Amino acid sequence: MNKQGDLTATRREYIANGLNKSDLQNDPVSQFAAWMDETLQVMPDDATSMTLATANAQGMPSARIVLLKHFDQQGFAWYTDFRSQKGDDLAENPQAEILFYWYPFERQVRIQGKVVKLSSEQGKKYFNQRPVGSRISAAVSHQSHPVKSREILENAVEQMEQAHPEGDIPHPDYWGGYMLIPSRFEFWQGRENRLHDRFQYNLVNGEWVVQRLQP
Repeated sequence: MNKQGDLTATRREYIANGLNKSDLQNDPVSQFAAWMDETLQVMPDDATSMTLATANAQGMPSARIVLLKHFDQQGFAWYTDFRSQKGDDLAENPQAEILFYWYPFERQVRIQGKVVKLSSEQGKKYFNQRPVGSRISAAVSHQSHPVKSREILENAVEQMEQAHPEGDIPHPDYWGGYMLIPSRFEFWQGRENRLHDRFQYNLVNGEWVVQRLQP
């Protein structure tokens, strides 16, 4: 490898406080909520950013950043175009993992599980809460599909604005929400010398079982 691509000397040290099993809540959703609340105080713009990893029927993975929009004991939800690559993957293989990385706290959270679509009513409700520009973009874009030029997209936006000058953009039936129903969590806390603290919650017979993982 030439010098330009050699990153072996690039390092950072993790100096945060440790994470002990006694620090964890019995319920991983409550533990996630506690970490999310802390993160929102420090980095509100990016706290909800998460990597969504999916795979198609052949097992080829793909990953991208999406935004968590709501969560509870039932699961973790985001919204998108069902015709996108992630939508195609989930239609073939309805399971995924989401990953949060919170740099200021040197923390990661991984959540794995099966994925289901939210109701059309939920999709429409959230769609109508979005800014007008975001609704227009969702309505005119065939997400993940090729387009010959940006001009084509901009013309489609202009036509949509002219057709709906009051901003009453119709909710497309191909746009809505997904929910990941968790079966596994991992809470990762960076530690000095890469001796990280990792705790995994696994759902066993309806109960969450916690174990420490080696770094």
